[in-house]
Amino acid sequence: SGAIRSTPVSIATVGTKRYIVAAFADAAWVGNVRAAGQGTLRRGQDEERVRLVEMPVEERGPVLRAFIEQVPGGVRFFGSSDPSVVSSAAHRYPVFRLDSD
Repeated sequence: SGAIRSTPVSIATVGTKRYIVAAFADAAWVGNVRAAGQGTLRRGQDEERVRLVEMPVEERGPVLRAFIEQVPGGVRFFGSSDPSVVSSAAHRYPVFRLDSD
């Protein structure tokens, strides 16, 4: 639609890369990211423009494992706190790498 939306997200870090994980592939923000390929991260007064690159299914496992470990509050959306269970269902969970614009 082109309308600006605000969605709270949690960021997982693997090495030097940052990622956002979607527990629901049909969430509106996932469709918006796929369409726009970019966004703005905002925390307080700080803003950062980023490109969001969707990761192929075969590369999502390490990110999903990191997310489960780094974002305990997000575990409830995956139906399991076992990183192996969640990463084995990687096809269900879109993962986007954040690249600085």
